[in-house]
Amino acid sequence: MKNSLLKNLYIKHKETSLSGRYIHTKSIAPLLNKHSKFFKIETIGQSVLSENIYSITLGTGPNKILMWSQMHGNESTTTKALFDLLNLFSEDKSNNILKNCTILIVPILNPDGALAYTRLNANNVDLNRDAQALSQPESVVLNTLFNDFKPHFCFNLHGQRTIFSAGNTNSTASLSFLSPAQDQECTITDNRKVAMSLIVKINNMLQEELPNQVGTYDDAYNINCVGDAFQSLNVPTVLFEAGHCKNDYNREEVRRYVFQSYLVALNAIANNQIELLDFEDYLNIPENKKLFYDIIIKNVLVNNRHIDIAVHYEERLIDEKVNFIPKISKIDNLDGFFAHKYIEANGYKALEHLVDVPQIGSEIDFVIIDNVKLLLNVE
Repeated sequence: MKNSLLKNLYIKHKETSLSGRYIHTKSIAPLLNKHSKFFKIETIGQSVLSENIYSITLGTGPNKILMWSQMHGNESTTTKALFDLLNLFSEDKSNNILKNCTILIVPILNPDGALAYTRLNANNVDLNRDAQALSQPESVVLNTLFNDFKPHFCFNLHGQRTIFSAGNTNSTASLSFLSPAQDQECTITDNRKVAMSLIVKINNMLQEELPNQVGTYDDAYNINCVGDAFQSLNVPTVLFEAGHCKNDYNREEVRRYVFQSYLVALNAIANNQIELLDFEDYLNIPENKKLFYDIIIKNVLVNNRHIDIAVHYEERLIDEKVNFIPKISKIDNLDGFFAHKYIEANGYKALEHLVDVPQIGSEIDFVIIDNVKLLLNVE
């Protein structure tokens, strides 16, 4: 599928009622009602706080694919892209993917975390570390769905922070993927090679628009992680991580790339285009490193020496809106690190307006450099 076609499909089918970072069950309720005319919508369980967890089933083909999003409540980009995908399929019911695949989607697995805009569920448990204990109702819902549906493929949909680079470079990891390990030795099994092939197909597409901006995660084995657990049961599992594009803190640009990634992967499955030898190309995708800050203020005069100041945005839900709060992350020589935005202090002071001595974790809305006030908020 050509990138121009994929982009046009996204533009045509983007779900305009969903935007920004704060997406929860009430956000998608009207869409579930709309899509119930085309697809099977079911309540498959409840969360800790008795919020409904929904599934959406579409397609009639033999290849069964299980997709779930917002296992971490504050990772909503993949959810937005799912509803873009549903718009496409609701208008193109003869699509080859629907003929050859049956797709089961859980748009929000962790509705309590989504509403509170937190990674964890209402019991402060990371559902992605609960694959064996199954201590949480949401974990039981997903595990039951897996056992009943018996998927041939799993797509584990997440979002990642702005800190990641694609390898040891100054290229941000706009999207990242992983074919999780299925044993302690991280053996590259045929099962993992299937997931790797899907990732390679996606990466080939993304490189045309995001050159050197795709990464993979360390595949260290953790049977408590859902992806590792499902992979160990010989179901090819792909971890999707929606990352950061330039000035895209609301994740609307990367949303398009996620949508396109879904289509490329589903098309490869539907048309039997998986090639086990692709694993060699997968191994050449750079592994993520934590080399980025949101802002670096360079060459600041502090205590008679020139240093750098790193700022990260803390995502904070205020009045049902996600606010990006600038906070000092590091005060040091930051050579070897990168930023999504640089401010050059040229040896001037920058923090003298602060009442308290600046320290890690201090909130800082602006700096004053050579009598010029520079705001640090998301633009």
